[in-house]
Amino acid sequence: MSSASRSTDLQDLLQQIEESAMDEEKVAFADLLEAVGLRSYGPMLLLLGLLAVSPISGIPGVPSIIGTIVALVSVQLLIGRDHFWLPQWITRRTIERKKLKRGIQWLHKPARVVDRMVRPRWVKLTRGLATYGIAVLCVLIALTMPPLELLPFVASTAGMALATFGLALVGRDGLLALIATAFTGVIGWLVVTQLLA
Repeated sequence: MSSASRSTDLQDLLQQIEESAMDEEKVAFADLLEAVGLRSYGPMLLLLGLLAVSPISGIPGVPSIIGTIVALVSVQLLIGRDHFWLPQWITRRTIERKKLKRGIQWLHKPARVVDRMVRPRWVKLTRGLATYGIAVLCVLIALTMPPLELLPFVASTAGMALATFGLALVGRDGLLALIATAFTGVIGWLVVTQLLA
């Protein structure tokens, strides 16, 4: 079950995404996949989480699409595939380069802070059986994203959890995995309160 990364930290991943969006007016999701690599479960979850945290998540329909992709990727992580696969109707979807670039630039400053904090610790919480637990939690998060979309930018909370799980896998940081699990509990509370409202 691989979470090998082409990037060594969050700033590297953001740079790879920006480079994939340099020459086109609209950027296909397939280009973003190429930037993170098809064997990179950790960076992929990180990418999806970052998109959900950024202002891009305010575009109608985007949180639901991200949730669908997270579910597909997480299930493949759960069943132990060496690399993930996504259908063409997802990989062909595009986003305007200006909106993507604006969202990525918004993330650069917090990325510098995060990169100083992430380091290998409590590694067992990001490897082996723990990876299955992370996959299950990511599927649950994905299921919450469509209902959370009804509340403007609340889906960013789900994105924060996904990005933190992704960082935990990339950096082998078990503390981040625990923090992401706490975020997941917050998401569950948001969904329950929304359904009861």
